[in-house]
Amino acid sequence: MTTSGSVALRHVRQQVRPDVSLHAVIAGSGPAVFLLHGWPQTWQEWLPILEDLARHHTVVAVDLKGAGGSSKPLLGYDKVTMAEELDILREKLGFDTVQVVGHDIGGMLAYAWAATHRDTVTRLAVFDVPIPGASLWDGILTDPLAWHFAFHQCRDVPEFLIAGRERGYVEYFLRGRTANQDAFTDAAVDHYAHALAQPGAVRSTLEWYRAFAQDADDNRKLAREPLTVPVLALGGEHRWGPKMVDVLREFATDVRGGSIPDCGHWVVEERPDVVLAELEAFLQR
Repeated sequence: MTTSGSVALRHVRQQVRPDVSLHAVIAGSGPAVFLLHGWPQTWQEWLPILEDLARHHTVVAVDLKGAGGSSKPLLGYDKVTMAEELDILREKLGFDTVQVVGHDIGGMLAYAWAATHRDTVTRLAVFDVPIPGASLWDGILTDPLAWHFAFHQCRDVPEFLIAGRERGYVEYFLRGRTANQDAFTDAAVDHYAHALAQPGAVRSTLEWYRAFAQDADDNRKLAREPLTVPVLALGGEHRWGPKMVDVLREFATDVRGGSIPDCGHWVVEERPDVVLAELEAFLQR
């Protein structure tokens, strides 16, 4: 048991498949809200809002498979497979239904979870990420800020180039996508670099990207039956914000949201006040 401010944090690790266990941090009480981070982060992405969110909700901040304290198996990084494992985690933790919030890769995973488990996911929030299979998806590789989509899908070369250089790569990646250069302390960069340097972490988290083709195919099929649960689609004004609502409306019928002013990709760290206010207004208590 650790603490974040005045809130107690309970660390759990649950076996969800013979070769997969997921680490999560639980805080607060009330309706369950699962928080899914992006690349190259861990559950700690959510620390700027976790304590306040836990006042009215049971917050479950998960290390995605491949990252942080979760398992790093060789296979199974398509988002439908990862969503099934998250739903097993939900059941093992004793929640009948959940509200799901995801940023970056976590947003892709959050959609897959909601679309494949419509009886257990009651609300969905997706932050600053396009969904594989959306109409704009095929043109994303021409976006200069999305150069890493292609690079991370290469086999073996990224692992070779990043090994031993995790600190520099993570710092460049974080600071190059933020409108607020004070959003990340050196300690936060150190944490994410250390997590990425753990055995198997680079390869495993890059597999999230290498599954994109499968994800796009799966999502196009899932979109034939649009989500009817409420969806909050938010992004930074200087990144995906202007497109978020339109993207999610290709997959769901009840979508609200838009752009967060003076914000880049890292919405939780850059504008925690806005993100918290939007979530507290959106989530059921």
